[in-house]
Amino acid sequence: MPEVVLSDFYVTTAIPYVNAAPHIGFALELVQADVLARSTWQPACPVRKDDLSYLRMSFWGFDGHPHTGEMIVNAKVAKPVTDVFDKLFQAKFPLEEMRITEKPELDAPPTGDGNDTSAFVCRPTRGQTNWSAHAYGLAVDINPFCNPYTKGDLVLPELASAYLDRNNPRPGMNLAGGVTTKAFAAIGWTWGGTWTSPRDLMHFSQTGN
Repeated sequence: MPEVVLSDFYVTTAIPYVNAAPHIGFALELVQADVLARSTWQPACPVRKDDLSYLRMSFWGFDGHPHTGEMIVNAKVAKPVTDVFDKLFQAKFPLEEMRITEKPELDAPPTGDGNDTSAFVCRPTRGQTNWSAHAYGLAVDINPFCNPYTKGDLVLPELASAYLDRNNPRPGMNLAGGVTTKAFAAIGWTWGGTWTSPRDLMHFSQTGN
């Protein structure tokens, strides 16, 4: 199958590859039925399945080695999102895992130490009834355990309180002026770490919410 050149690396529907330097290896394709079945998508979601894209991208793990992860995003932001993760890969910014959020996780208690970098999740905004930007595939959460959500005394994940001290930089943290915040700002996305209440340190969105 012929490859389509985007920027200075390639998008293809072939099997994804890991490329240690200088850019990520990734594949972009329509979301196949078996992948969709593993995700949180259902007909009531505010985005059509045909408007979503399936990405497989290389990332650097906390073990110092490259890995291949997967992500579902809105098709209209697939290229900008891969631009962001290309920059993170070049900087060797560590991600613990990158996989699709599955339906059972929607009802899981928020007490764990999950650290999955993900995008599409068909759910309402936390504590509200309107759809989250994640439900449209227009938001990405980076290393949630290293970058918790806070509102008053609420901390999510609940075991992540040690990461509330942003004056103690550690691997995987989203920091003002850091590689993640700069990369998402370059594509016009908003960081939840700039919000007052709630403050969502993991969250980047195309919609600003």
